[in-house]
Amino acid sequence: MARQLSDRGAGPSQRQLRVGELIRRTLSDVLNRAEIHDPDLNRMSITVGEVRTSPDLKVATAFVMPLGGGNRDEALAALRRNRHELRRAVNKGLTLKYSPELRFVIDESFDRMDETRQLLDRDDVRRDLDED
Repeated sequence: MARQLSDRGAGPSQRQLRVGELIRRTLSDVLNRAEIHDPDLNRMSITVGEVRTSPDLKVATAFVMPLGGGNRDEALAALRRNRHELRRAVNKGLTLKYSPELRFVIDESFDRMDETRQLLDRDDVRRDLDED
């Protein structure tokens, strides 16, 4: 009991990280090889940046981004429409007790990196950084 209380908020476990990375690789391969029977999804190039799993490994949230960042809503709709087929394809490549439910969200980390880069390129910020 004491261990559980001290682990709260400590971040994902090694097992969660390992399973998330395995799911990410497998999902990327499935999407890259166009193994899903949906021409709309197979036409898109989608990057899977990260997969986070719940502590019980029954839910996996995939952070995705279509190539070039356009058609985000269309990509999410296609992934969500085919989530059951994607789940089966991912499960074939893994040896887990349970096949995790797949959830898809847009990966905003690329946008945040661009905003940070633009902020650091501003003249007043560069001047302040150069003073140090």
